[in-house]
Amino acid sequence: MRCPAVLGKILTARARQAFFSLVNSAVRRLPSALLGLALLGVAPPVPAADVWTHYRGNSHDGVYAGAIRTNWSEAAPRRLWRIPLGAGLSSFSVGGGRLFTQVVRRTGNESREFAIALDAATGKELWAANLDLADYPDGGVGSDDGPRSTPTVDGDRVYVFSSYLRLHCLEAATGRVLWQRDFRTELGATVISWQNAASPLVIGDLIFVNANTSPRRLTAIRKTDGTTAWRNHDDRMTQATPTAATIGGVLQVIFFTQTGLVSVRPDTGDALWRFSLPYSTSTAASPVVAGDTVFCGAAYGSGSGAVRIHAPTPGAAGSFTTTELWKRRAANQLHWASPIQHDGFVYGVFGQSSLSLRCVEIATGNVRWQALDNFNDPNFIDYGSVLKVGGHLLVLTASGKIILAELSPEAYRPIEIFQALDNDPKCWNVPAINDGILYVRSTLEGTAFDLSMPQPAQPLVLNPGSVSSAGKIQLRVGTADGSPVSAERAANLRLITSPNLTVPTAAWTDSNLSPLQANGDLYFEPVVNTDEEFRFYRIRENP
Repeated sequence: MRCPAVLGKILTARARQAFFSLVNSAVRRLPSALLGLALLGVAPPVPAADVWTHYRGNSHDGVYAGAIRTNWSEAAPRRLWRIPLGAGLSSFSVGGGRLFTQVVRRTGNESREFAIALDAATGKELWAANLDLADYPDGGVGSDDGPRSTPTVDGDRVYVFSSYLRLHCLEAATGRVLWQRDFRTELGATVISWQNAASPLVIGDLIFVNANTSPRRLTAIRKTDGTTAWRNHDDRMTQATPTAATIGGVLQVIFFTQTGLVSVRPDTGDALWRFSLPYSTSTAASPVVAGDTVFCGAAYGSGSGAVRIHAPTPGAAGSFTTTELWKRRAANQLHWASPIQHDGFVYGVFGQSSLSLRCVEIATGNVRWQALDNFNDPNFIDYGSVLKVGGHLLVLTASGKIILAELSPEAYRPIEIFQALDNDPKCWNVPAINDGILYVRSTLEGTAFDLSMPQPAQPLVLNPGSVSSAGKIQLRVGTADGSPVSAERAANLRLITSPNLTVPTAAWTDSNLSPLQANGDLYFEPVVNTDEEFRFYRIRENP
């Protein structure tokens, strides 16, 4: 018995021209006997790791490093779902195929803050956990006011810090409360005006919050059981979420407090360095780290500033020191959203009553450009927010537009735009992005768009089936990773054949057969010619 010749080839992308996929099959004169096949194996794809488990992403800086599709004018981003949500200013976090956010809902005669989980693929609500009072007496937002903090995902747990300073640990799959801390009841914590807006920061085994529990307000909580690891420093809380960064080779947690920036060691809470900035009314934007320099800003006359951090010489005695680069009380105020940094510049929504998108040089505080009137809308940003996505500036405007622009200090150069949410939305919520899917919230709705790069088509393979009494052999069509062949792709498949494997592919004969489908199988059924010793088959995929 002869052994069949076997040819293997991997196709890595679907080209515009026709290409070929191997059929590893040869048929002997005896139609009931099939020879063994040698197939070139392809490992199944590895699921992408979640990169948006925290407010503003795992790197705490509003940066998504993955590539996205940017030709929105040619093909508009595909909406995956859109759902109504309870009121709130919370963003989304993502983990294990679920989205987490916070909303206001009525229960009985009372408004309550709920943490909710959604199916990331469909937007379907999976659970809702009733956590705390929903009461916002300070005004300024409107009837759609609600929780401002964003849940943090860590494995099979979710951590939520409510407006009234309750820290909850929830089971990610069910929303069941595993433990909770009420810092007001336990330690006499003070709730500031406009309540808490800071999200929990998880590093290793610890959760970091400013619990505002005088005289030791900065707090680290053990994430396993909710016990206190340390409390330190009497720096009053603001609405700003702390950030983590490595500066001078040292991992540190940077809090933006009413006295300014306070950087601490995660394990002990010992202060590494400080930078003062005036406080008035509220501070909401997180500090921005660019190498050894930290930028920060607030509104209500506080202004902004930048500080350079100097680490001690390795092996020498000493501590961190700082050099103030600049500080301007009225310039470049940050009212709500945190900016992003790129190549020594910060990009964000600056101002208070009059807002604009600006590019500011970190080293000097000089404004390189600002966009005031674009897309025929004088308030086109308003209380919007920014991310750095795929090397571009992604802007969510308060009116629900998504703008893609260049990250350039030379000028504001928008590239693409589409309307993500309408019906008079208020999109003060920072968007989230994970595995190429953009999640957008307004105070009352949520939606998701697919911005992922097109995936190369999986190589096709042909698997032999039985030979029927009518003398037909069933050749089943599949993909290298086992994923189904789409109907659109199946319609473009042709079975070509040759009695000689050495004949150039272009000279193979079209069998004039269309693929059949039954019981979920896609297959061709050529007739076996028993006068031939060998017959070879391939699939041709037309463009």
